[in-house]
Amino acid sequence: MNKILLIIKREYLSRVKKKSFILMTILGPILMVGIMIVPIWLSMQKTEKQKVEVIDDSFLFTGLIQEKDIVHFDYPPITIEQARAGFFDTEYDAILWIPKNVLNGGQNGINLFYKKQLSNSAQQHIQYSISKMLYEVMLAKNKVNVNLIKDAKDKSTFTMITTQVDEAGNDKKTNTGLYMGIGLVAAIMIYVFIFMYGVQVMRGVMEEKTSRIVEVILSSVKPFQLMMGKIVGVALVGLTQFLLWVILSATLYGFAAATILKDIDMKQIQAKEEIIKIGENLDFEKMGKNNQPTEIAQLWNDFKSVDMVDILLCFLFYFLAGYLLYSALFAAIGAAVDSEAETNQFMLPITIPLIFAFGIAQTVMQDPQGQLAFWFSMIPLTSPVVMMVRLPFGVPPWEIALSMGLLVLGFLSTTWLAGKIYRTGILMYGKKITWKELGKWLFYKG
Repeated sequence: MNKILLIIKREYLSRVKKKSFILMTILGPILMVGIMIVPIWLSMQKTEKQKVEVIDDSFLFTGLIQEKDIVHFDYPPITIEQARAGFFDTEYDAILWIPKNVLNGGQNGINLFYKKQLSNSAQQHIQYSISKMLYEVMLAKNKVNVNLIKDAKDKSTFTMITTQVDEAGNDKKTNTGLYMGIGLVAAIMIYVFIFMYGVQVMRGVMEEKTSRIVEVILSSVKPFQLMMGKIVGVALVGLTQFLLWVILSATLYGFAAATILKDIDMKQIQAKEEIIKIGENLDFEKMGKNNQPTEIAQLWNDFKSVDMVDILLCFLFYFLAGYLLYSALFAAIGAAVDSEAETNQFMLPITIPLIFAFGIAQTVMQDPQGQLAFWFSMIPLTSPVVMMVRLPFGVPPWEIALSMGLLVLGFLSTTWLAGKIYRTGILMYGKKITWKELGKWLFYKG
């Protein structure tokens, strides 16, 4: 046991001291927080207001197109020919021409002439505003009560509240979209970690084998002890990096929330105050029920209803057990071959179950209690990914216990098989290894 601990210590310290480990540990949280914060910050930055000259020959929209902070409209009393003739002598970025017979549709569409490309949001705002107004004009033209249509739309809009009922009759509100997101993120992390650190084990074994250092090491320890020490040592490196990512990400996000996001909140408050100044007849009570902060608050409440402690504990178990299962096989591959080019024929069959598990994750999310989800969350080679997808939706304790038990048995079985291959292959050089040869190694005695 002491020898295994020494190998674990050597593997752990030699890897955490590498510049690549330190660099990725620092850059990882920065990139993750940046992906969350930067788009929000950019969306709140003021863009140059673009000016549009509106030539409304239909006289239906003059002075009625809603202004926005990114686009301004003017309605000069001139023809489209006059507007185009003096276009480049004006400060306008575009001309919006609404023909006289716009209500006929077809070829008589609305034209936008520009000398400076309007932003996509400005174009969408123009199209949405005019489409909405045309819709109301067409209703009024056919003597349809527009207010009645609006009232029907408002009253027919609803939010479906999903509630899970347990055997004791207790209710629990659920959010399918949130659960899908949590499960998918957890599955992706396990998928990436198993590949990343499993390959590290394989390459470490290959380096020691090709450099003949392993011959010196095996004079003091048994092959199985060396394999286990290397696997556990790299696992601890992965856990260390994961925990540091969590701590650094939380710290950076907290700093961003106190600086960048605080400024964004102030801008939102100022924008709301400006809206209040524009008109006092708006139903702000109704607006408060439908605005974005309320949706975020609802999402946060749904997130708090998820038992994140259980999910985190299960994540750590499936991360470690899944890694140990696959890394034992990766170590066996590293011991069997002499170069990285030879690993391809052996890696693909081993990694197919993991890739397949990630591939069916979408199907599992659609039916987390189905037969497909159940069986693939029990099979040790696929359960680390599939079970993490299922967990946020709620999985009976006996299924979790069975899955964990089978995964432990799977790890012990693969470790035993990998140990047989490792023991023979680690000291074998210059021979082209085949699947048939690996099969023979499993039955060698001694």
